[in-house]
Amino acid sequence: MHALWPYLIAAGCLALVLGFLTWAARWIRRRGSGGGGVGGALAAYEEAFRATSHVAYQEIRAEAGRKDPLESPEWLRRLRKRR
Repeated sequence: MHALWPYLIAAGCLALVLGFLTWAARWIRRRGSGGGGVGGALAAYEEAFRATSHVAYQEIRAEAGRKDPLESPEWLRRLRKRR
């Protein structure tokens, strides 16, 4: 039994560190205070290990950045006819 104590302590420390990191990640995401560094690191991770989700994320960002299409000039013609 005495030979297991170092392994149990190491496993407990690992679980504690992973639990803290999970809590910190949720807290940072909720507050939005991750900053550019964390966003860049996560983007690099996504690109390397989750290629399909990275492509989907880039498509969503591109779609969000697009402007709404301009209205047809037809409404302008109708407005000028009314005057």
